[in-house]
Amino acid sequence: MANKMQQKRERRLFSTSDDSAMMKQVQVTHAPDGREVDVKPIIQILDEIFIQVIARSVEGHHDKREQAMLETAAALAEFDMLDSLAFIIQKISCELSCKCSGGGDAHASTMVLLNYLSNYSWHAKVVLTLAAFAVIFGEFWLVVQMSAENTLAKSVALLKQLPDIVENSTSLRPQFDALNKLVKAALDVTMYIVEFKELPSEYISEDTPPMSVASTHIPIAAYWVIRSIVACAYQVSSLIGMRNESISSATEAWELTSLAHKVSSIYEHLKNQLAQCYIYIDDKRHTEAFHNLIRLFESIHIDNMKILKALIYAKDDLPPLIQGTRKSRASLEVLRRKNVLLLISDLDLSQEEIMILDNLYKDAQSRSETHYEMVWIPIVDKSTWNDVNRQKFEYLQSLMAWYSVHDPFIIEPSVVKYIKEVWNFTKKAIVVALDPQGKLSSPNALHMIWIWGNLAFPFTSEKEESLWKQELWSLELLVDGIDPMVLEWMAEGKFICLYGGEDLEWIQTFTTTAMNVAKSGRFELEMVYVGKSNAKERMQKMINTFATKKFSYYWPNVTSIWFFWARLESMLYSKLQHGSTVENDQIMSEIMTVLSFDGSDQGWAIFCRGTTEMARAKGDTALTSLRDFDKWKVNIEKDGLVPALKDYLNSLHTPNHCNRLILPGSTGGIPQRVVCAECGRQMEKYFMYRCCVE
Repeated sequence: MANKMQQKRERRLFSTSDDSAMMKQVQVTHAPDGREVDVKPIIQILDEIFIQVIARSVEGHHDKREQAMLETAAALAEFDMLDSLAFIIQKISCELSCKCSGGGDAHASTMVLLNYLSNYSWHAKVVLTLAAFAVIFGEFWLVVQMSAENTLAKSVALLKQLPDIVENSTSLRPQFDALNKLVKAALDVTMYIVEFKELPSEYISEDTPPMSVASTHIPIAAYWVIRSIVACAYQVSSLIGMRNESISSATEAWELTSLAHKVSSIYEHLKNQLAQCYIYIDDKRHTEAFHNLIRLFESIHIDNMKILKALIYAKDDLPPLIQGTRKSRASLEVLRRKNVLLLISDLDLSQEEIMILDNLYKDAQSRSETHYEMVWIPIVDKSTWNDVNRQKFEYLQSLMAWYSVHDPFIIEPSVVKYIKEVWNFTKKAIVVALDPQGKLSSPNALHMIWIWGNLAFPFTSEKEESLWKQELWSLELLVDGIDPMVLEWMAEGKFICLYGGEDLEWIQTFTTTAMNVAKSGRFELEMVYVGKSNAKERMQKMINTFATKKFSYYWPNVTSIWFFWARLESMLYSKLQHGSTVENDQIMSEIMTVLSFDGSDQGWAIFCRGTTEMARAKGDTALTSLRDFDKWKVNIEKDGLVPALKDYLNSLHTPNHCNRLILPGSTGGIPQRVVCAECGRQMEKYFMYRCCVE
């Protein structure tokens, strides 16, 4: 609604009947011959003149910027184009002085000036007219200011009968304030007209909607700038002969203020149109940079520098990285011809993730055969950036031993677009692996890093597939890298039970029953509580409860529990990326079963002995099988403990079940079809939105 109202106001501003008729007259005068005028140096001079003049008129004394003015003049002394433009500036200046000294028709005077300038572009017309007025305005103030101490200036002031500015400061103040306001408004609009002219033609053309709309308004904007200058020149000329007359400037000040309001409205409209043009240009630039990135990754390079510069920072003016341990700045050269892992995340990267990566990174640094560097690239929203986010960024950065970008906003929007659209980053952290030539090894190596750590180096799909070929569904695969104690039990041939869930009543009953069965069957039983996924705060409470109740062995930190479930999820996604299904891959079937256990509200258990003997069940079924120990213990001697238990669990199985598999949607690679690991039927897909504030 607000945008529509703004558009209506802009249409009224530029589409009144008077302006429409005027527009036709103005367009008739425009006959550019292609001559180019470098207006920037002129604008620099104008800016200095008007700053000096406005300061003198307001303060009544010399401005402290005189040294800066001298430096500007020296820098522009060799600006050759002023020689060729001096005549037209003088011609316009004379026209302003002569026409305005007798009052006259402001519109007619404006049209005369536009005819003088017919061969120039719109931006040159307004700049040259402003330059001509600057000569008049500057000379006026030089004479006025120097007349008190310079006899020549005093004589000129007497001949012109200029008023004493100091003596009449109170009565002249409204007139000079209005004059200065109009000059500033005209200069502001001029700057925007020039800025439109300097927009890069390779990204935006005059027939492109944001630019085409502005182009229709620039001629009338130029007209009102020049007409404003005519009004300003008239006001300066009106002071000649006023030395001994009483000065009343209320009417003149009102006219200038009214004109300044009109020009300021034009300024606001051009400002909005220019903003639209820059949005369009940025979009085109980002699209071009995005496609350049695609081409770069499709090309072969001798090293990784082109890729890293395109992804992180292309300029050589400052070191873009912070070295983790020393916290010193570093250039991209430290990454040249090295395997590089790009850790990409938002500011919700967990301390658990950082802790595990820190151990792996330091291990890799100590081994030449798996040496790689890592760089954190945070993806943040500029519109929501504040001190809290900055402190969060700096805190996470302080925890990292590896490299990170020194400022999140050196990452170009085109790179963020590439990361999201090509590498499928959404919310959860990913690790992009690049080889020493900058070639993509993996768009997300985090899954294989969680599963195998540095054994997965150099983190290619081929290496991942090779590692899977060496794996079997086993207790070792489940807990590798988490708890060496469990692996020791496995090597000793102990009967091991991994169990999870949050139902304390079931946990107490299950652990008590299990220990009684072990005592009755005279076998060693070790029980390990592995908790539940995505429930850190609740797991901390469970750990505290286990410390008090002594149900069984448990992992005393949340990180181990988090890592257990993170590895299982990683195994699933890794398998999905390689096209595995529950029908053709036993490991995937077992992974999905355990994840579906976790998705339920019940407890669950996996029973293991040795490397390959495993049996698993949901909470009630597992508890029933233990209570019915006497019914199947006779088969232990013949089949073995775990096989006998597994056979009995199978006998308890009924076709009635309701399994849930909850997959984080932000990880990427969610399969279109998932079958139940228990019965093989295709599972129904539901969408779940979750906000867990613990």
